Amino acid sequence: MLIRRALTELMRSKPIQSITVKELCAAAGIHRGTFYAHYEDLYDLLRQMEEEMLSDFEAALAPMLSEEGGTLTLKRLAAGIFQCLRDNADLCTVTLGDYGDKAFERRLIQLGRKRCIDIYSRLFPHASIEQIVCYYTFVSAGCIGLLEQWLGEGALPPTEEAVRIAEGIMTRGIGFLEPEDPPKGS
Repeated sequence: MLIRRALTELMRSKPIQSITVKELCAAAGIHRGTFYAHYEDLYDLLRQMEEEMLSDFEAALAPMLSEEGGTLTLKRLAAGIFQCLRDNADLCTVTLGDYGDKAFERRLIQLGRKRCIDIYSRLFPHASIEQIVCYYTFVSAGCIGLLEQWLGEGALPPTEEAVRIAEGIMTRGIGFLEPEDPPKGS
């Protein structure tokens, strides 16, 4: 955890290629030998952190994807995704930040792509695959933007509120800006 925390903290201010193992070890309060006992280099460390997060992401989606019938909703799906990303907020903040690994961001979107297209096909059986793919592309790019903002603000508002916002935008589009229950006489 010390090494992970040190790397994510350093990557908030500069890209990985500008960070040295010596600098990382000093920030983590460990010896270089300890670092090299576990990792080949900084890229190996980052790769292992990303793989762990992808595994957590898949694990978060797995129970929802195995549900039968109509129990899965966009809200539950968004809640699972946001909770996983909140649990990995340090890595997400760096990955989605200015010095992040954009290839990892694409892998995360691609992982979600197949899964979400399968889910959307079940939730919206009359939609064409082309419509579903366009929807996923649009929503995933928007959710990345929301996540960047959310994580950049310290994961505030709370996860439940962030999920409510994401779900509202996904289900109501521009109508999200209007009150759900318009005042009487309007």
